[in-house]
Amino acid sequence: MFDTMSAPDPSLTQWLSQFAGPDPEAGQRLFESLYEDLRRMARNHMRKEAAGHTLSATALTHEAWFRMAEQTRTQWRNRAHFLAVSSTMMRRILINHEQARRANKRDAELTSLTVSGLESLALPPDRDLIAVNDALLAFETVDPRAAKVVELRFFGGLEIDEIAEVLAVSPATVKRDWTLAKSWLHRELSHSPPSASPKE
Repeated sequence: MFDTMSAPDPSLTQWLSQFAGPDPEAGQRLFESLYEDLRRMARNHMRKEAAGHTLSATALTHEAWFRMAEQTRTQWRNRAHFLAVSSTMMRRILINHEQARRANKRDAELTSLTVSGLESLALPPDRDLIAVNDALLAFETVDPRAAKVVELRFFGGLEIDEIAEVLAVSPATVKRDWTLAKSWLHRELSHSPPSASPKE
């Protein structure tokens, strides 16, 4: 995906420090530098969605970028930090989008995650994005770091080494957290009833 293990780019570091600041050109240069990484991440998020979703990977990329530009109090450490938070933002956008769609169309069919996406977490095939998100929020109260691993790996598509850098832990720790999280989520979602359309 993106190379977080290479030497820091001084220009990128400077643009990150100036992002959402008084210099609009810094934001534009940062956007151009990170656009392909953001697009790949958005495509990974969209692969978890059912076909026919009204948002495209491009629209998700731009929406996430605009919302990231509003994070004026965040001190960006590096490229990996920025992209990890961008992935979280994309997940929130998709969750909010689905919740709004359900509110506007109560009898609509639920948007399910793709079978391949569910298989990566060993989850039952009848679970949708909202159910997985709710389970992940519950898991955050049990093990916040392992829940972050799921967010970055399952939703964001980051590799083990990239997640290790973002969380400042070893790759072995990330692997253990990933295994633990998959087991917990599988147990939680297997024992709960499938999501249903909101009732009148």
